[in-house]
Amino acid sequence: MLTLFHAPQSRSSRLVTLIDEMALQDRVKIHTVTIPRMDGSGGPDAANPHPEAKVPALLHDGTLITETAAIILYLTTLFPEAGMAPRADDPRYGAYLTWLFWYGNVMEPVLILEAAGLGHPYLHATFRGHPEGVARLRAALERGPWLLGDSYSAADLLCHSPYAWFKEATPEDPLIRDWVARCQARPAAERTRASDAAALQQAA
Repeated sequence: MLTLFHAPQSRSSRLVTLIDEMALQDRVKIHTVTIPRMDGSGGPDAANPHPEAKVPALLHDGTLITETAAIILYLTTLFPEAGMAPRADDPRYGAYLTWLFWYGNVMEPVLILEAAGLGHPYLHATFRGHPEGVARLRAALERGPWLLGDSYSAADLLCHSPYAWFKEATPEDPLIRDWVARCQARPAAERTRASDAAALQQAA
């Protein structure tokens, strides 16, 4: 049995969208939990198996997987027929893995540091900066229209997501802005936003 532990309007929303895109609603149970939030609301939930009381967390027959990219890789490997990722023998598979791990290791840290107004030569040497990230996205999208070429994938779902949260961080680049808008306009993304909003309203 697969269970995703999800808090509405959080990083786990991306996994709810992925489950929808992969048509796994009858295979993955979504269990809503509370989490501590930046505004001081919420709090740890005893039902959440995540070791830091965060989301997402995926439980599969007693095996716990945390971290968004790891869960994306797990689900797209477990259900390759859903078509949200290249198979391991596909020449694009290496690029797919690169985008997943680049996101968590570089892109999100860079954007969070930038939003916090923090900078240091050590940080830039380690993570690079937002302009370098933008250049990397643009180079892929110029060959696009998606990060892996002609097909939308879980790499697009993950890598566009911070610009959906932090619209002010979105580069003034028509190519990137159009990509973000196309990702956000997908029916699965729209359904997740609607279900998250309804869940928060019900909890209020």
